[in-house]
Amino acid sequence: MKTLTQEMQTAITPLMALDLLKDGNKRFVNNLKVNRNLLQQANETSDGQHPFAVILSCIDSRTSAELIFDQGLGDIFSVRIAGNIVNEDILGSMEFGCKVAGAKIIVVLGHTKCGAVKGACDHVEMGNLTALLTKIRPAVDEETITKENRTSMNSSFVENVATINVKRTVKAILERSPILKELIEAGQVGIVGGTHDITTGAVTFFNNE
Repeated sequence: MKTLTQEMQTAITPLMALDLLKDGNKRFVNNLKVNRNLLQQANETSDGQHPFAVILSCIDSRTSAELIFDQGLGDIFSVRIAGNIVNEDILGSMEFGCKVAGAKIIVVLGHTKCGAVKGACDHVEMGNLTALLTKIRPAVDEETITKENRTSMNSSFVENVATINVKRTVKAILERSPILKELIEAGQVGIVGGTHDITTGAVTFFNNE
């Protein structure tokens, strides 16, 4: 697998970038990962990087974007925070990744059995975590299908909230970053939400983001 160059990155469209991620996840799920010389990639990217994607995912140890999308060094910008939420620093990082460094797609990736989502569902308060979970709480309130047992003990409720949280994050990126919105509306960058099943490894992308 060749290390991405600027010329290769420029030739990638947002749709092609999404396909690259889908193909990589298929390889991961089927245990057919590409054989890469990571040390060689480290050397080849030492003078510059040209990633094709920015992936915002949770800090969960089972949701490493490079692994589940079978990507190498220099392929993706990986932004990780509990609950895959956004703040000014993350938006700034995404703006750098797309506007300055040329990435072609933004992926907001939630995952099943998310501890941060469970904490928000249970109204957990603990130190600095309290403020973080507050950012997920609107997704809890927005989930109106579940009438009973609206706690982390209800797996369906948790997954519903996780999906809503991803879609809210996608919307927040568009609303809070004029730079990214302009790139997306111009078709230069794509944006999509999805969820990673930690049991199977499969990623499902949402439509109409």
